[in-house]
Amino acid sequence: MNTGATDFTARWAGIASSALAGLSTADFRTRWKALADSGVLAGVRDGPRGVVTDTLAAIEGLGIGGTSPGLCYALTSQHFGVQSPLRAAGSAAWAALSEGVERGDTLMCHALTEEGGGSDPLSMATRAEPANGGWVLTGRKAFVTAAPIADHALVFARTDVERTPFALSAFLVDLSSAGVSRSEPFPKKALTDVPMGAIDFDSVRLGPEQLVGREGAGLALLTTTTSWERGLLLGYALGPMRLVLDRTVEWARRRKQFGRPMGASHLVAGRLADMATLLHRSRTLIFAMAQRFDSGEPARRLASEAAMTKVSVSEDLLSFTQHAAALGGVRSFVSDTGLTADLTDAMAAAVYAGPNDLLRVSVARELGLPVEN
Repeated sequence: MNTGATDFTARWAGIASSALAGLSTADFRTRWKALADSGVLAGVRDGPRGVVTDTLAAIEGLGIGGTSPGLCYALTSQHFGVQSPLRAAGSAAWAALSEGVERGDTLMCHALTEEGGGSDPLSMATRAEPANGGWVLTGRKAFVTAAPIADHALVFARTDVERTPFALSAFLVDLSSAGVSRSEPFPKKALTDVPMGAIDFDSVRLGPEQLVGREGAGLALLTTTTSWERGLLLGYALGPMRLVLDRTVEWARRRKQFGRPMGASHLVAGRLADMATLLHRSRTLIFAMAQRFDSGEPARRLASEAAMTKVSVSEDLLSFTQHAAALGGVRSFVSDTGLTADLTDAMAAAVYAGPNDLLRVSVARELGLPVEN
C-alpha cells in the first residue's frame, strides 16, 4: 500500500472512531446514519484513486477504526450490491431515490432470495403481473439483509411463466406500500449487527416508473449486481481483519509463556505470518477488482473473476480467523477481551452472494467444462 493510500485509510479509521463515539448501544439506523454523514454512501471522490477503489478503502478504514463487521458488511452490500449497479445501469427509477440513499436517510435492501432458494433465480415464485399500465407484485422474499428496517427494496420477480433468460424483471419497491409486510428480524448467528428477515408482497401495485430497465431484463441486471457483490462484498472484512491482526501481534509480543514472549515461538510467529499473508492476498484480490470496475470494465465480463475472488477471500477469511482463534486461546471465545474470534461470521462468508460450491461450478463452466448445476 502506498503512503497516500495508507494515510487515506487511516483518515477513515479516525472518522469511524469519532462518528460512532458513544453509539455502541444505539440501534442500527442511528449508527448507519452516523456513518452515512461521513459521505461514504455517496461514493468517495477525494481520494488518491478511483471512486470504487477509494470507497472500498474508506470502508476498510471504517473497519480498522472499530466499526463492527456487521455494519461494514451492510455498507459494502448496499454500496456495491445495489447502488453501484443501479448507477451503472443508468436507472431512472434509481435516480429518484439516490440522493436519500446517499445521505443515509433511505435504506435499501436486495430482495432476490426466496425460501425455496436463491442460487437458481429462474425458479423463483414471486411474480409481477401486468395491470393498468403497471404491475401487481405477489410473493415472498426471505433471508434479506436489512429487510425488517429497510425503506425500499430492489425486488426481482417473474414477469413470464417460461424458464427463459427474459423471464425476470426488477423493480424498486417502496416498502411502506399497501400490501407489503415484513417479518421480525431473524435470530441469526452471523453478522448480528445488521438485521435480516422476510418481506411479503400481497398484490402490491407498482407503477411503470418502478421498473428498473426494461421488462425481461431482470436476469441481466442480476448478473451485474452479483458480479459487483462477488467481486467486492468481502471487502467488508478487510478492516476488521487488519484490526484482529494488529491486536493479535500485540498480544503475542506482550504475552509471556515459558519465560519468554509468546511471539518468540516459531509456531506462533508462523501463524501470524500466515495471517498477514492471508490478509495481503485477500486485499490484493479485492482491490484489483475495484480497480477494474473503476476502469469501466463491464460487470458482466468480470463475472468469473468476481466468483473466484469471492471464493478465495471467503476461504482465506476462515483460515485467518482459525489462526486468530488458536493464538487467542480462551480469550478468542470471550466477548470484550479484544481477541474475540468470530468463526461463525467467517464461515458464513462462504454462502454470501452465492455458495462457494456453486461458484466453483460457474468458474468450471467458463473453463469449457460441460458441468451443470
